[in-house]
Amino acid sequence: MCTSLIYRDAEDKVYFGRTLELTSDLPYQLIYLPKGVPFQSVVEGHPPVDYTGKYAMLAITMPARLPKPESPLGLADLKALEGMNDQGLTFSLLSYPNSGGTQKTVEATRAVLSASDLGSWALSQFATVAELKTALASQPVMLEALALLGGVESPFHYVVHDAAGDAFVIEFNEGQMTTYDNPVGVMTNGPEFSWHLTNLNNYTFLTNVDRSSATFGTYAAVQPDSGVATAGLPASNTSVGRFVRAAFYSQYTEKADTPDLAVQTLAHIMNNFDRPRGVTIDYPSEGGGHMEVAGLEADAKTAYATEFTCWTNLSDLDRKQFHLRTYRSLNYASFDLKALADADGPRVLPLGHLDGQAGDSTDLLKAAKAA
Repeated sequence: MCTSLIYRDAEDKVYFGRTLELTSDLPYQLIYLPKGVPFQSVVEGHPPVDYTGKYAMLAITMPARLPKPESPLGLADLKALEGMNDQGLTFSLLSYPNSGGTQKTVEATRAVLSASDLGSWALSQFATVAELKTALASQPVMLEALALLGGVESPFHYVVHDAAGDAFVIEFNEGQMTTYDNPVGVMTNGPEFSWHLTNLNNYTFLTNVDRSSATFGTYAAVQPDSGVATAGLPASNTSVGRFVRAAFYSQYTEKADTPDLAVQTLAHIMNNFDRPRGVTIDYPSEGGGHMEVAGLEADAKTAYATEFTCWTNLSDLDRKQFHLRTYRSLNYASFDLKALADADGPRVLPLGHLDGQAGDSTDLLKAAKAA
């Protein structure tokens, strides 16, 4: 599940795309938070981390718990999976099953940030990757057991991009946090990020130039179609295969001349990672039923598990525009962070309301319930 990459246009402006794949739809919420919103991140046994939003942000979120009649969900319960702030900084959460494990001890007197709050912290506090890296160097972060996943420790890793094109990875591997600069701007899932970079050494032969003829003995072979340059790309939908393909498409896709065409081009790139239901399936009775995110319950409607693209996001980091397509849509709903600035407070919109939606949907979010 999950593929993310950056794309640059002819003027070197940066665009970011990602897909999210799971075996079931979840109660995603699209939220807009203006600057000035207070946050608190709590890790048991430590003082909380309190922070106030410096920047407005738009994010796809998931609730951290199930609502109860006596305790309905509030803004603090919605954790960012994907988002962009009004400075063009993006945050993305991607599945990484090997994250949990024994963590480094942090003094009880120190305030600790929960990994579940990395999204709101990054998007509300920082304008660039460099700023976030500096702050993270002195801010302890810990995984926590997620009630919605049956107590599994946050099985994710995280990527941050900024409008200058800098990319940064935050990864817990068996409980130990490691950070990386990301020179390719691509991320999928396991193994660890450094392994993916090493694996690219096996693909130095890749090029986008079709070599359509060759001679074998006295026989002149001629390729009858274009596209042979991609024959060396891995074909599977595994995280390893997708990482290599994402790096290829990010590197070689033609650079668009205008921002609108760049967004359209990025949409074409992301179509290569779109997965319809049933393309690959796992039967629990045969030792399958594999789910990338531990703790999620299987879909009771089918006898098998099948990962599909729940939603795809395109972010224009220069114009601060956020485009979103659900599984039940072929077109993108678009949101303008600059135009959202006159909203009179936070907004929350269930993602299902975007099914079939296309074009500028900023006013739809503005009209949503104020949280």
